Amino acid sequence: MTSRRITTLQFETTSNYQANLDKLLHLIKTHQGSDIIIAPEVCLTGFDYDHFDKAAHFYERAIRSLRPLISKQLLCLTLIKATPLGIVNRAIVMHNHQVIYSQDKAKLFRLGDEHQFFVAGSTKHITKFEINYISYGVLICFELRFKELWQQLQGCDVILIPAQWGKARKMHLETLSRALAIINQCFVIVSNSPNSDMASSSAIITPNGDVLMNDRLQAIEADIDLKEIKKIRRYLNID
Repeated sequence: MTSRRITTLQFETTSNYQANLDKLLHLIKTHQGSDIIIAPEVCLTGFDYDHFDKAAHFYERAIRSLRPLISKQLLCLTLIKATPLGIVNRAIVMHNHQVIYSQDKAKLFRLGDEHQFFVAGSTKHITKFEINYISYGVLICFELRFKELWQQLQGCDVILIPAQWGKARKMHLETLSRALAIINQCFVIVSNSPNSDMASSSAIITPNGDVLMNDRLQAIEADIDLKEIKKIRRYLNID
């Protein structure tokens, strides 16, 4: 079967970590029938630099709460995590009650002072991975701006973009994510924050560049057909 149900979440992050986690758990349960669920970047804590150690230590509680809930579907989000080298913004993909893929944000947003708080990951780790014969890639927010990273993910069926993208550059997010889908001829799934200073613009974008987006919803859901990827790559062969 080539059809997959996608849910991209678009819910506000508050200062209450546990309330954010409870909201995420509720939305996952509500959309339990989805094959792929993606949540906004650092949706459980935000960039809470005033309580950075607390945010980093919330990682383990979040994983313990999410693990029993995530079985056959795939969940992608980012969490702040303490490592021996420093604190990172880590994208994780959960499947079958386990974290089966992780990737630390490599391109830090200097306008938001991320470089002062986070250790950057390596761009070499931004790579394709496969689950159930579907190839995926992840770009975390600001990483969407770098065309060399698009090339690293060439051949992916689905690219996931968890983001906290500012409202002032809303058009950039919408334009770049749509262009990525068209150029890489793949599905692009964006999950962005709807907080007051954020752009929303969460979307499900087809390889043809068709966009499903609704800034008023907490969850945007659609069925996609992976046959569209082979169809457009045969029709417009750009290799």
